Amino acid sequence: MELTLWTYEGPPHVGALRIAASMEGVHYVLHAPQGATYADLLFTMIERRDRRPPVTYTTFQARDLGGDTAELVKRSITEAVERFKPEALLVGESCTAELIQDQPGALAAGMDLGGVPMVSLDLPAYSKKENWGAAETLYQLVRGLLKHQIPAPGFTKPDPTRWRSEGRRPRVNLLGPSLLGFRCRDDVREITGLLAEHGIEVNVAAPLGARPADLLRLPQADLNVCLYPEVAGPVCSWLERSFGMAVVRTVPIGVGATGEFLAELGEKLGLELDLAGEADKRSRLPWYSRSVDSTYLTGKRVFIFADATHAIAAARIASQELGFTVVGLGTYSREQAREVRAAAQELGLEALISDDYLVVEKAMAEAAPELVLGTQMERHSAKRLGLPCAVISSPLHVQDVPARYSPQMGWEGANVIFDSWVHPLMMGLEEHLIGMFRHDFEFVDGHLSHLEGASAPAAATPANGIASTAAAPKSRLAEPARPAASQDNGTALFTAGSVRAGGGEELALHWSASGEAELSRIPFFVRGKVRRNTEAYARDRGVSTITEEVLYDAKAHFSR
Repeated sequence: MELTLWTYEGPPHVGALRIAASMEGVHYVLHAPQGATYADLLFTMIERRDRRPPVTYTTFQARDLGGDTAELVKRSITEAVERFKPEALLVGESCTAELIQDQPGALAAGMDLGGVPMVSLDLPAYSKKENWGAAETLYQLVRGLLKHQIPAPGFTKPDPTRWRSEGRRPRVNLLGPSLLGFRCRDDVREITGLLAEHGIEVNVAAPLGARPADLLRLPQADLNVCLYPEVAGPVCSWLERSFGMAVVRTVPIGVGATGEFLAELGEKLGLELDLAGEADKRSRLPWYSRSVDSTYLTGKRVFIFADATHAIAAARIASQELGFTVVGLGTYSREQAREVRAAAQELGLEALISDDYLVVEKAMAEAAPELVLGTQMERHSAKRLGLPCAVISSPLHVQDVPARYSPQMGWEGANVIFDSWVHPLMMGLEEHLIGMFRHDFEFVDGHLSHLEGASAPAAATPANGIASTAAAPKSRLAEPARPAASQDNGTALFTAGSVRAGGGEELALHWSASGEAELSRIPFFVRGKVRRNTEAYARDRGVSTITEEVLYDAKAHFSR
């Protein structure tokens, strides 16, 4: 355990809380100390829900530790059942309560709950994290509710094409969407509509919006769709083993993956789907990728770090559908590390598997990308590094839970991804053009870009000849001023480092005024990389002063 300012995942009981809050008719009794109710804010503030999550906290305090906290647990369970009348009850403990060893699940098992199904959650708080806790909770809940429906050993697996002989439309389960997931609400809506267009019904979507009674109907589907492996992977595997239910594991994020998803679905259901030209009709991304406008984006360097599902999908879209160059790929999802490593290997990269945001930020800086695709934390890191960023995965903040329809899956999801990823790069080009022409009379005379004061005019000298001392507005993109090291015939030289000459002594490495002026004309989103390459070129050749000519020579050297 370590102290940190940021974590990609909370403890596993937060994952359990996500499942309970995603469903209807489920209540969660959490044995936890006073102060653990902070988790409510994740749903009321970030998800902007109009009600608290369905959880009862025992909220023991320091003075309670000297007494019988087990009685506090039993009293909380009794009150929760009487007040909320749940259709299913989850009982678990937080990381702090785990140390007390009251075993609330065992206590609940010995109580008369009036026939309410109870699932005891044993979530190791000090070795597992949030996504694992969500997956384990969904698995235990489904397993507990379906235990009486499990067929006898040696049963015949159901045929996914049996819908033909039964005279009905094929139906599937959508498993994995939950609250605090990335755009899950809209993904379910998009995929439900997409399946309906091809004559496929959705039997149950869970856990988001489902009730315990809906989980009892899971075996009635012809197959399961594992939309989010982080949450639904274990339960899909269990349903496959116990009920013989086929699973579609292709995640439909991106144009190519959506087409493969429909093809896999049609193959397993024995359904002939006419997919010819559907991508071009439904998404703008394929057309743009073939257009001349997209050549500006070709080869752009992209750094990707997210949960495994979205990281793998983003790497495929970036490299195969938009023509980007992926220079970094990683995840904090250790349970899916193998899949991410395989995806990175296909791109000639070594995957970054870490839950330390400082390690991720360092790798991001070293990769020198032109676009970052990540979580809320990567957005902050990219801002510090002066890089454009698009959030593609949880953990997220309130601006990543839009009130509008904004899926990531399906054809419309491909359109949303196209807008979200391309716009930061295009706005970067716009800022560069404004910077290039900032001395033009049309821009100097009071023009301001969408970045505050990025092209603010110089303060005018009053009639009395005394310049105003008021500070001019500063651009958020402006680089920190570098102190002038010396003056040579009126030309300022800017210190950049040091270089060892052939004789062995240390010489200061400087940027001349002409070199800095030429560097400032380079787009801000690649300026750092050009500066580093030029300084490396100068060090290798023992050049102490970087002029405009040295910058050009370095550019020619690295372009070969």
